[in-house]
Amino acid sequence: MSSPKPPAAEGGEHLSGPGRLVGRSAELALLDGFFGSAAVRGRALMLTGEAGVGKSALLDAAARRAEDKAFQVLRVTGSQVEAGVGFAALDQILRPLTTEIAELAPWQARTLRAVRAVGGLPDGRQAELLAVAGSVQVLLSRKAARGGPVAIVIDDVAWLDRPSAVVLGTVARCTHGAPVALLAACRTGDESFLSGTGIPAHEVRPLDETAAHDLVAGRFPAMAPRVRQRLVAEAAGNPLALLELPATLDEAQRQERGPLPAVLPLPERLKKVFAVRVEALPKRTRELLLLAVLDGSGGLHILERALGGGDVLAELGPAEQAGLVRVDTATGRLAFRHPLTRSAVMELSTAAARRRGHLALAREFPAGSEIRARHLADAAVGPDDEVAALLHEVAYRTLRRGDAVGAVSTLLRAADLSGTGTARGRLLAEAACLGANVTGDLRNVHALLGSARLADPVGSGSLAAATAAASRLVNGEGDVDTAHRLLTGAIRDHAAGPRETGTIRDHAAGPRETGTIRDHAAGPRETGTIRDHAAGPRGAGVDILDEALLTLLVMCFHSGRPELWKVFDAEAAKAQVRSPDDLLCVLRSAFGDPAHAAPAVLELLDGLVAKLHRETDPRRIVRTAVAAAYVDRLPGCRSALRRVVDDGRDGGAITMAIEAFFLLANDAYLSGQWGDLPNLTDEGLRWCARYDYRLTAQPGRFLRGLLAAAQGDTATARRTADRLVAWGNPRGLGLLRVYAAHIRALSALGEADFESAYRHLRSVITPGEIPAHLPHALWLFLDFAEAAARTGRHGEAAAHVAAVRGAGIPAVSPRLAMMTDAAEAVAAPDAVDHELFRRAVDTPDAERWPFEWARIRLAYGERLRRARAGAEARGHLDAALGTFRRLGAGPWSARAANELRASGIPVGVPVGTAAYEAGRPAPLTPQELQVARLAATGLTNKQIAARLFLSPRTVAGHLSNAFPKLNVTSRAGLRDALTGLAPERTA
Repeated sequence: MSSPKPPAAEGGEHLSGPGRLVGRSAELALLDGFFGSAAVRGRALMLTGEAGVGKSALLDAAARRAEDKAFQVLRVTGSQVEAGVGFAALDQILRPLTTEIAELAPWQARTLRAVRAVGGLPDGRQAELLAVAGSVQVLLSRKAARGGPVAIVIDDVAWLDRPSAVVLGTVARCTHGAPVALLAACRTGDESFLSGTGIPAHEVRPLDETAAHDLVAGRFPAMAPRVRQRLVAEAAGNPLALLELPATLDEAQRQERGPLPAVLPLPERLKKVFAVRVEALPKRTRELLLLAVLDGSGGLHILERALGGGDVLAELGPAEQAGLVRVDTATGRLAFRHPLTRSAVMELSTAAARRRGHLALAREFPAGSEIRARHLADAAVGPDDEVAALLHEVAYRTLRRGDAVGAVSTLLRAADLSGTGTARGRLLAEAACLGANVTGDLRNVHALLGSARLADPVGSGSLAAATAAASRLVNGEGDVDTAHRLLTGAIRDHAAGPRETGTIRDHAAGPRETGTIRDHAAGPRETGTIRDHAAGPRGAGVDILDEALLTLLVMCFHSGRPELWKVFDAEAAKAQVRSPDDLLCVLRSAFGDPAHAAPAVLELLDGLVAKLHRETDPRRIVRTAVAAAYVDRLPGCRSALRRVVDDGRDGGAITMAIEAFFLLANDAYLSGQWGDLPNLTDEGLRWCARYDYRLTAQPGRFLRGLLAAAQGDTATARRTADRLVAWGNPRGLGLLRVYAAHIRALSALGEADFESAYRHLRSVITPGEIPAHLPHALWLFLDFAEAAARTGRHGEAAAHVAAVRGAGIPAVSPRLAMMTDAAEAVAAPDAVDHELFRRAVDTPDAERWPFEWARIRLAYGERLRRARAGAEARGHLDAALGTFRRLGAGPWSARAANELRASGIPVGVPVGTAAYEAGRPAPLTPQELQVARLAATGLTNKQIAARLFLSPRTVAGHLSNAFPKLNVTSRAGLRDALTGLAPERTA
């Protein structure tokens, strides 16, 4: 028999699926062990933890698991109402045991019946309590003997009446005499009559971040990820808070279509948990805590100044004693022990008190400061164009600092404070623009632009609105033509109209208001336009113009059409007069036309890459990396791109993070880190699907298809290429046709189907031309040279290589120089151009691009074997085979293996056999070993050359010979290979 289950208490609902607790596997395992041992020899355990942490949910789960283990479960719940009623809690145990009580010895039965009778037994005498405890123990022992082990589950121990607590404490100490388990729960720090009984305790900790996300996602699956991230941060792992806080948000806020409050409000259940101790504090202490919440920095010196004197530490004493805050006098900082205590402080304050607090804090910061502007905004009652103008500037400072979501929220708040429809409409349009291009809010663009049109029907064609709409069209639907017409028209109108200064104050319709909220802040009056407070020469108008032009550049890139590039160049040339930023110029050249990038542009790009470790703006990080992609500067962008990815995972600049994923995947492909590429593209593609970035997904699909082609997954490669063409052709996206041709050609080359490879490449390449509108041509010229030469079209191959050299492509990067030498060597009919091949193979640090390097060594080995230079061919073919195998490039491994077999080298024979030794690479020479050991320490070829008095080219040659002998493809593997090197492997 089990007593009735009490109502669910705080935190008792953190389930995901029927009866399954989220994130409590360790606690459930502990409880299983507890009941397992209690069934043999009784035990007692007290669960402790903060309010709402899920103790009640664990007790419910424990009761179910105990029943599954054949325990007879008796439930007790302490009640504040009945805390003064003697034996009220004990009666919950005795009520279902009426039959068993009648079977006890008469005096024991009378004792327990008296306990149950109203006023039947005085509750103050220890002797009588011991008699009751003894009778209860006998009762439980007999029940266990007849029906199996007994489990007593007690919730809210602090509210047990004193007599019941004394009796149950006695039972808990003596459970070892019978198979009786007593499991209780109380809040950390609560005193109860069971506290001094010596019962073992286990603290129930808050959920970890992963479990917290799972809990909220399971209960609120439609909630936007960034909103969920905010709730998880505020709840600090408290299950009750995780489940109750969403109730304070409306549907728009849950879907991220509306801004979240700075401090989340508390629902009624959480108020009871977190507000009760705040209410008990002195008024002065509550005022100080309110200032601390509004300030948010935790600095005691700010609170002291804003409070206007007094002993801050003394005033904080009651809150510290109540366990609500921590005060560190060494660092001069205050911290709330739980984030929701901040919410409780806000809930208990009045609007007037909060306004006074914000104004007091605003006085502590200089005019023009971001913190001052935010406090003035929070103190505003109704429209205030002056404060809105300040927030407008703050939004772009926030964006450059790396907080894209904060920038959009600030623009929305500025819109709320704007007193005219013109200013409000413009700010909403800018928020939509940044949302589409930076934070991943493509779905919200339509709603924001609709609100902007309602606010300002005349100004609905602003540059910001056009950029947002165009971004939505091109990123969401891939409609390049419509987006291009819309955006170019807006850019031209913008250039022809009054120059935007970045201040919304210029668009206010009425006379300048006086007596605004800043007059109450008693600080210097802010004057002039937003530029007066800018950290640099850039203003919001320039930012939006840059966004417009960069959106236009994306359209041109994906279209692959020269006529669109001409329009871009004309508009960008005009814009350069107004924008002091070099990045747009660098992007147009290094990304839009890398084959003809001027050395001065590459020098500018190198400078931008070198500064990325200090860059915080995710837009500049990603766009610098985009400029670096085709000209082989991506390795210098890796760490900065990973920061952008981490920011996106934390709910930050989602659009930028998607691009960062694919840029890192691009780098992984070129650098031979092929194991990383699927994870990077998969995560990026999932985000594209979640946020409707359909065009943005195409580079990720291309890279997956290219990897599939290289590794011999022909079905995936073909399916990916077909999908790219099917989606791109109706939309006029020429780049996707080029992507598909690249995938198909690489797949054909791996299978040695050179005619098919030529046909695919010829569909997008004109021999002897490196067009300015086709940046992807830099990825194709070696493939084309090989396909054309192997099908007897040596003239076309040679013409194309000549065009590559004529464009100066070898000067762009060492990798492109290596590939140009190889392409020219491959294009030569019949004869082996040793100089070109060796120059390509000996390119300094060529192992950084293992797939291309291995392909070049395979091509050289093929030529050497056909020229009957088998001994020399074997070293190159063996090195190529080893690299292809490590990359998982199956078709290319087969090509290399076939060439080795044709040269008389057995492939795949057992180690140690005579056949293996006959075909085994030669041991390292002393010079190769010396060079390899220095390279393993991290020295560059130039540094090794200086130390050994050799040329860098000689060092590169020694390393290229050592790599295949040591079965490695890069310097990263040298240390391990040399550590395990047997003595006979050196000459």
